[in-house]
Amino acid sequence: MDDVRTLTFVVGTGRSGSTALSGIVNAHPDVLSLNELLASVQSRGFPEGLLDGGEFWRLLADPNPLFERMIRNGVPMPEFVYTHRPGRFATDTTGIPSLSLMVLPHLTDDPDGLFDELEKQVRGWPNRTAAGHYEALFGLLCTRFGRSAVVERSGYSLDRVPLLRKAFPRARFVHLFRDGPDCALSMSRHTGYRLIFLLREILARTGAERVEELTEDQVRSLPPELSPLLAERFDSALVLDRDLPSTGFAALWSQLVVQGVARLGELPEPLRTTLAYEDLLDEPREELARLAGFIGVEPLPQWLDAGAACLDGSRRGASRRLPAAELAALREACAPGAEALAGSRG
Repeated sequence: MDDVRTLTFVVGTGRSGSTALSGIVNAHPDVLSLNELLASVQSRGFPEGLLDGGEFWRLLADPNPLFERMIRNGVPMPEFVYTHRPGRFATDTTGIPSLSLMVLPHLTDDPDGLFDELEKQVRGWPNRTAAGHYEALFGLLCTRFGRSAVVERSGYSLDRVPLLRKAFPRARFVHLFRDGPDCALSMSRHTGYRLIFLLREILARTGAERVEELTEDQVRSLPPELSPLLAERFDSALVLDRDLPSTGFAALWSQLVVQGVARLGELPEPLRTTLAYEDLLDEPREELARLAGFIGVEPLPQWLDAGAACLDGSRRGASRRLPAAELAALREACAPGAEALAGSRG
């Protein structure tokens, strides 16, 4: 990773302004912004042992099964950039490579061309650990785009902190978070988080740890409003039109934050920092300058101005427009997470 000066992971629950932050970071001339790389490869991303270049390429190029099912069944996430500007890959024909769905379109207007360019080089790489291959990929992309600092940002990523710390001991971590009730409300309206909520309910009912490990008997034991979600084809209304409690998403937010804060607290202080979405809206230039310093790049005035102009605070405080009783219930469910955040900020 000779061409990479620093590696930083922006982690959080998602729905915290992280997509906007990826765009801002990507605009810095020294930063390689890897948008949703970890979310794209999911649990396949760090197999044990050594991999040759072809095996590593398959991790990047094979379509993400869950994301393909979401597209196929009419419940894609807005973050699926490739589907907005489709190229030669499609879910119903070739499948969309994991790397192409959200990562490459963030870097270039020709994701198919960059995919082919990377494939020619990566397939010939020697045996390395998965982490070693990723470091080589970061270096290759930094050279390709003339960048020196890498920032990977994926939503719903707090649980990956121990894995990333083990794989990349020198990596830095930014915990991006948002007001709990606002974040929970946003989750409740987002296709991906609605599906996550339902899949977590399936796991809770069956006692399985992962959806991929469910047995046929466990699937048959599920009620009819849940079991179809495990099929290759399902009715999008099962995800989009269900009445899901906002307090359930608040409890999910709290659980993720409490666990995430504890995991981040185990890191050396120089390798971690926090970034509140509300602080970013209130003092964008100051917070972006602090972020640049942590990442290890210059807080260029033109970049600070452009970044501040990109931030939209119109959805801030959305939960405060709820009926008083519903807002109170959201705040109560978010209380453990809010307490953990307060502690993490001193």
